[in-house]
Amino acid sequence: MRKIALFGTSADPPTAGHQKILKWLSERYDWVAVWAADNPFKSQQTPLDHRAAMLNLLITDIEAPLGNITLEQEFSSWRTLETVEKAKLRWGDDVEYTLVIGSDLLTQLPRWYHVEDLLKQVQLLVIPRPGYVIDDSSLVGIRDLGGKIAIASLTGLDVSSTAFREQKDPETLTPPVIAYIHREQLYV
Repeated sequence: MRKIALFGTSADPPTAGHQKILKWLSERYDWVAVWAADNPFKSQQTPLDHRAAMLNLLITDIEAPLGNITLEQEFSSWRTLETVEKAKLRWGDDVEYTLVIGSDLLTQLPRWYHVEDLLKQVQLLVIPRPGYVIDDSSLVGIRDLGGKIAIASLTGLDVSSTAFREQKDPETLTPPVIAYIHREQLYV
């Protein structure tokens, strides 16, 4: 059965940490679908089209031997359940869909739109993030909602979009994303 990782991110901007995760996913899944999204639980500073353009640059910069990572911006939705429906229209039901989330989203997940319906259609892969503990009570709560959870053997880099916006540390980002930010005069 074909395995597809679904990885939406509200990253503002996408970082070298996101790139590391995407490369790791590309080595373990047949296809990695990526999109920039707005997270209804937080406010965004940068318009979605800029975040999607930066994410596309990040993907293009990855040396993925299988060429199996694509920006699927049309999947972007405030409701992840709608995103999964769009993926099923594209690839069908005879696919194993894995929704990739950072450990920082575990406490938000139970409040997502129709989360029980979502969890019936996807497996969850949680990417550990420095500073965000994966506690048993969150995992039990998601399993009680019907979730099938795996914890990635990868720990994300200790970088964040917020840290870049606040400290402007260029080591947080990849060169193509930095060039885009300068060209578009973002985060000034």
